[in-house]
Order: sequence, then structure tokens, then C-alpha cells
Amino acid sequence: MLKKESTDTLRAVIGRDNSVKKEKQMENKPIAIDVDGVSKSFTRWQRKEGGRGLFRQEKKVVTALDNASFRIKQGEFVAYAGPNGAGKSTTMKLLSGMLQPTSGRVSVLGLSPEKERIALMKKLGVLFGNRTELWWDHPVIQSYEWKKVVWDIPDSVYKRNLDMVTELLDIGPIRNTFARELSLGQRMRADLAMMLLHAPEVILLDEPTLGLDVVAKRQMIEFLKKVNRENGMTILVTSHDMDDLEEMARRIIMISGGKLAFDGSFDGLREITGNLTHFTITTDGRMPELQGCRFLSGQHGVFEFEADLSCMPVKTLLKQLSGIEGIRNVEIRKAPIEQVITQLYQAWKSV
Repeated sequence: MLKKESTDTLRAVIGRDNSVKKEKQMENKPIAIDVDGVSKSFTRWQRKEGGRGLFRQEKKVVTALDNASFRIKQGEFVAYAGPNGAGKSTTMKLLSGMLQPTSGRVSVLGLSPEKERIALMKKLGVLFGNRTELWWDHPVIQSYEWKKVVWDIPDSVYKRNLDMVTELLDIGPIRNTFARELSLGQRMRADLAMMLLHAPEVILLDEPTLGLDVVAKRQMIEFLKKVNRENGMTILVTSHDMDDLEEMARRIIMISGGKLAFDGSFDGLREITGNLTHFTITTDGRMPELQGCRFLSGQHGVFEFEADLSCMPVKTLLKQLSGIEGIRNVEIRKAPIEQVITQLYQAWKSV
């Protein structure tokens, strides 16, 4: 029988091997979303105060995207993040054909959203968290049946997908409920179900967890992870909740001021601001003294600190901890991704 240490090592090796296999498999996947040197500008007229209390109009050009380029392969689950006004929603509208780029090229599943929108929409699903396609004064199921007819969804496809979303999103109890009577969480699940009825290959989600309570958010996240993992569905999702994005996606693209600022893993994102680490020390009541660490909080013998392990080696931190008397427990974890993102936003603003 293997010792625990050997078993843990074996599991770690197997985990790395599986990750490598998944990465190699992803390398061979075709491109699902291709954004190549895309810029998008808007012309706005705003009132400017003139002499003697009068107002005159002034034309202002606003650049929402500035020469942005990225590719997403089929089967990827990618987070798309940035501060307000960074260009996230504009990108989603360009990918779905609601807007056309000022310059550059956009392609989704090899189709142009600008020139081949009807063909693309048969393969694409789009969900904006603050909008709904449900008929407000009709039961949910009538909206689904309307989509089946208008989109010409085959009976077998419609039934299969309706059964799937009914089970996985738990919408059975609300299928005959009027849309206006649904809670926000119920409406979001019903909208997500409707979006999936035609079996899209790529889905674009703009703030899908906006305003949801903990239970509804958990249902949404688990469902999205499941359809990505089991159905190979390509997903691009935006959200201001970075913890949600880190749990859902394996890759994050960040945009700031219309320009791409980062494209990589969440761990890689953390490395930009240093390897920030939080650790909680439980003692017999005595306050620990640690060099090179920032004290965050402490009460009743539980103290929380922060350290940048890119500046302080782990060995140095552990050596300090081993020399402190009265320690009963130590818990070490990564700094919350929200904190990392906040620091990045502040740095970008100062540039």
C-alpha cells in the first residue's frame, strides 16, 4: 500500500499530466472568436455652456475600443473584465452584430457578425443581465414556444434542450409562471434557458449574475461550468464580481480604456501585483510580531496579516512563524482576486 505522501505525490503528477493534456487538446481546437485590431468610436453631442448663460452643442468622439486583438478557441471559458466604461459591453455588441467596428475585423465561428448575422445567430447565444427576452405578460413556456417557431428549431432539438435546461436550471416549477411574477434569480435562469434552446455553440454573457442572491448565483455558476465542461460550449462572460469570474473561467482578458491590458491566467494576474498572500494566525492571545508583513486585523487571539511572497521567500516567512511562541494554528491563502484587481485599476488610472 502506498504511503500518504506517495499517494499525494501521485495525485499531483496525475493532475499535472491531465492539465497538460487539456492544454494540448485546446491547442488543436479551431478558433471560435477572433477579434483582430478592432477599434470602435462613437460621436456624441454634448451641451457646452457659452456666454450669457446660453448653451451650444459640441461634438465629442469617444473611443470605446482601441486596436483590440484576441482569440478564443472552441471550448474555452474566458472571463472578460475591466472597470466601468472600459469597453466590455461594446465588445459583446460587436461580437453579436449589434454594432459594427470602426476599423478592424471581428469573426465568430468563421462568420462575420456584420455581414452574416442571421447565420451567426443560429450558432450564437447572447444574454445581458439587465435585459430579458421573455414576454412579460405571458407564461415562460409561451416565450419558449415562440422562439421555437420563430427560430425554426426542430422538434427533437427543442425537446432535448428544454428537458436539459428544465432539469439543470430547475425551471420546472416556473415554466407556467408569468414572467412579470418571477424573482430576479428566477428570471435570469429562465432567460438563460431560453438562450440555450437552439443549442448555440458560443454564448456571450454580460453580467449574468448581476443582482442575484447567493443561491441563484451558485445555480448559475454551476450550470455554466457544466455546459462548458460536458458540452464543450465556448463561453465569454463579463462581470464585476471577480470572485465569480475566477471560479468560472480558466483564462481572463482584461481591458482598460479600450485597450487590452492583460490576457492570461488568474495566477498570472496575481503575479503582476506581486504574490500577495494572506495568512491567519491563531495564538493564545499574544500579538505576533512579523517583519515584512502588513497587519490587517486582530481580535480574540486571531490575527490576519498580508505578505508579498515575491519579496519575502516562503522559507523566510515560515522561519519567522516557527519562532513565535503561543501559536495554535496558521492558515495561509491567496489574496482575494478582488484586491488584486483593485490595485490594477488604481495603477491603470494613474498611467
